[in-house]
Amino acid sequence: MTDHLAIEAKDLRKHFGKTEALRGLDLAVPAGTVCGLLGPNGAGKTTAVRVLATLAAPDRGSAKVAGFDVVREPDQVRRSIGLAGQHAAVDEGITGRDNLRLFGRLHHLGARRARQRADELLERFDLTEAADRLVRTYSGGMRRRLDLMASLVTRPPVLFLDEPTTGLDPRSRQEIWSSVRELAASGTTVLLTTQYLDEADRLADAVAVVNHGVVIAHGPPERLKAAVGTVIEVTLAEAGQLAPAAALLARLTGGEPVTGPDGRTVTVPARGGPPVELLRLVRELDAAGVTASDVALRLPSLDDVFLALTADTTLGRAA
Repeated sequence: MTDHLAIEAKDLRKHFGKTEALRGLDLAVPAGTVCGLLGPNGAGKTTAVRVLATLAAPDRGSAKVAGFDVVREPDQVRRSIGLAGQHAAVDEGITGRDNLRLFGRLHHLGARRARQRADELLERFDLTEAADRLVRTYSGGMRRRLDLMASLVTRPPVLFLDEPTTGLDPRSRQEIWSSVRELAASGTTVLLTTQYLDEADRLADAVAVVNHGVVIAHGPPERLKAAVGTVIEVTLAEAGQLAPAAALLARLTGGEPVTGPDGRTVTVPARGGPPVELLRLVRELDAAGVTASDVALRLPSLDDVFLALTADTTLGRAA
């Protein structure tokens, strides 16, 4: 890791009509690292990538990628980056090998060099056996890998991956993760936008949590999780007891309870002494007539971090 910044954004702002997509976004990504850009739909992640990749001009603020200004030096930025968007941008009517050769020629590589680079990438990403099949016969994971390979034809020092595993099955997600790890190990700087917080937890050296067009926290995943502390999780015997259980958790911890999608689980950060809080919680649940099938302490996930950050701006500033 190095102190040199491959990506640097200061006070980025971008409007689309009356919609303020970016509201003063700041970001710093050291060269040779993976940064996860996290947030829900509409948080501003894709807009930030489009500005950094010179596909959209900021209304205010400044940004540099690979040392080049995205407004004043867009051509130099484009020569320094690779971009794989949310949907694979490959031609399904030709083979995987021909797709890579085509991208090579579009990037002004000679015919011989384009062939060589295609062969290198196919071998590196373990797609040689399928190289001469039409892309329309590829699985979703294979298409995404091919799209990733196409973005690397020119060996860019900076790679933007915009939700690369959306819609993929678990096996295909693992294949993409393996490819990203290999790129990071070779020194490529990767900015990864994702809605899957476990993805960022596995891949990223640092994460930037984006909400409403600004970065509300930025740091290594473990540091952000440490800021949340231990999480209390209560699983109820009956979904109808969710409200009193959540009220008890809020009163005892001072945190904002979050209910799980099953309607029977409530979690909240344990800010004080967790063992004492847990014992007291068990007693008070029993006194209130709330039947819990399980009460546990666990380490926080990045999902817990995001939920805590959006409910607690103090944590966002501390991180």
